[in-house]
Amino acid sequence: MGVRGEDLKIKIAVFGPGDELYFWWGHIALIIENVRTGQSRLYDYGQFSFDNENFFVNFAFGRLWYSCGVSFTEDIVAGYTAANRDITLYTLDLSPEKREEIFLFAENSVLPENRDYLYHHFKDNCVTRILYGIDQVTDGQFRGRFGNEPGRFTLRQHVRRHTWHSFFVDWILNFWMGQDIDTPTTVWDEMFLPAEAGNRIGEFVYTDSGGNARRLVSDVEYVYRAHGRPVVLEVPRKQWPRELAFSLVLTAFLCFMFFVQAKSPPVGQVALGICHTLFGFVFGIAGLLLLFMSLFTEHDYTFHNVNLFFCNPFLLAAVPLGIRYASAENYRKRLLPEVFLRLIWLLTALGILASMLIKLSPRYWQQNLTDQMLILPLALILSLEPAGLRRLIERIFWRRF
Repeated sequence: MGVRGEDLKIKIAVFGPGDELYFWWGHIALIIENVRTGQSRLYDYGQFSFDNENFFVNFAFGRLWYSCGVSFTEDIVAGYTAANRDITLYTLDLSPEKREEIFLFAENSVLPENRDYLYHHFKDNCVTRILYGIDQVTDGQFRGRFGNEPGRFTLRQHVRRHTWHSFFVDWILNFWMGQDIDTPTTVWDEMFLPAEAGNRIGEFVYTDSGGNARRLVSDVEYVYRAHGRPVVLEVPRKQWPRELAFSLVLTAFLCFMFFVQAKSPPVGQVALGICHTLFGFVFGIAGLLLLFMSLFTEHDYTFHNVNLFFCNPFLLAAVPLGIRYASAENYRKRLLPEVFLRLIWLLTALGILASMLIKLSPRYWQQNLTDQMLILPLALILSLEPAGLRRLIERIFWRRF
C-alpha cells in the first residue's frame, strides 16, 4: 500500500452495540483507503482474545491486555453487518501531509513492539487511541477544544445509558463501581464511548496550516442501521425507582411468608430460611467481589466504594444460618440462628443509613441510591421482625383467616 498522502482517504468507523456484554458500548476503528490501488485497511485498537495466556486471571486483577491489529475493511464491515450492528463512516478532511502522518501513526501502532497495551475502560481503550491520532494531526487542537469543555453526564450516567435495559447487569456493574466515576467530566472524558467520539468528530472545526478553518469531517456515510436492538438512551434515566419497586415486591412476599408461618409454621419456616440464605448468598457474593476489586486489583474505578458499608462478605454468614433456621426441628434450635440472622440484617440496614448520612460530608458523593433502595426494604423487613412485626401480622391475619 502506497504512502503518498494524495492517494489516501482517512475514515473513522463507529459501530453500534452488539450482543455480548463487552459490545454494549459499541466500537470504533480507523480506516485508511488507497484510492490509487483500491485497497482499504481497517485498524482496530480493541482486539483481545480469551485464548491469551492467563486472560481470565489478568482480567480479574485489572490487567487486561488489548492489541491493535489491521484487517481488510470489507471483511470487517460485512461481519458487523451480519451481527446487526450500526455502521457509520466519517471521512476526515485533512491535507495530504496530515493524511500521510495519520497513516504512519496507524502503521506504527500495529508494530509488534507497539501493538499491545493495558486496557482501561475509561482512560485507555479502542477510542482513546484513535483520538490521540486525531489530536496529533490537528496539532493538539482536538484535545484543546474538548479537554476543558464540561461534559454532559458523569461516567456512571453514560454507562447506564447503555445498560438500562438489563436489570441485573445494570445493577451489578454500577454496584461494583465506586464514587470516582461520579465526578464531573469533560467532553474528552465522555469520548471513551465510540458514539460520543463520532458525534464530536462530526462537529469539530480546526485551523489548518494555512490558517483556514476546516471541518474535520467532510462526509458521513450510514452504511448500516441495526434493527430490533435496545436503544441507547439520550439522557440517563433514574434507575432507583425500578429497584425500589422490585425490592418492595420481595418485601411483600416476606410479609406473606410471616403469615404462612403463622398458619403453617413448618412451611413458613422453610420458606423464610430459604429467603435468608438466598439474599445472603447474592448480596454476600456481590460484596465479596467488591471487596476483592477494591483492595486487591487494579480496577481503579471500583475503589472508594461506600457500598461496602452495607453489602460485604459478612452477609455470607446468612447462608449457613438460613439453612440452619430452615431445618431446625423446634423453636429452641431455631432461636440462635434467628437471632443472628436478625442481627445481620439490622447491621445491613444501619450500614445503608450510614452510607446515606456520610454524603453530608464533601468527601463522599457516590451515586448509589439504586443500591440502597434495592437492599434497604429487605434488610428492614428482616431486621424489624423482632420488634413485633411478624406477631402483628399474625394477629391481624389469624383472626381474618
